Amino acid sequence: MAQGQTTPSTWAPLRITVFRWLWLASLVSNVGAWMQTVGAQWFLVHAAHAAILVSLVQTADMLPDVMFGIVGGVLADTLDRRRLLMAVQGGLVVAASVLAAFTIDGRMSPALLLMFTFVIGTGSVLVTPAYQSLVPELVPRDKIPQPHNSVPSTSTSPGP
Repeated sequence: MAQGQTTPSTWAPLRITVFRWLWLASLVSNVGAWMQTVGAQWFLVHAAHAAILVSLVQTADMLPDVMFGIVGGVLADTLDRRRLLMAVQGGLVVAASVLAAFTIDGRMSPALLLMFTFVIGTGSVLVTPAYQSLVPELVPRDKIPQPHNSVPSTSTSPGP
């Protein structure tokens, strides 16, 4: 490292207001998605054929990653990332609200729950590339800490 340069703190990007709010929103969204997956599995654990239904929840959550991973990247590269994030996150709010309403009303069937899990997984895979590629636009390079090289130094020390 050149003399006079300082390594930015790990927390330096969070000092940028826009990035901090986006990071917090992403954290809340991710925790909500994880809670939905666990809740869906918990909801189905006492149903008939629970073993297959519980495993299908994970399949419904991860299958969109396989099916639409490239689509998410293409959308992030061709569309306005901020609008894409807002649109898909808005759709996820609607899907989660309908899922909650059906569950509270007692009309949630295993098939419907798996469908909503698939929709939420699809939304997640569509926003991840846009979010990841938006970060460098929000945080200046000098505020991003660089990973430390874990390769040992090759300098030689004097022998005994």
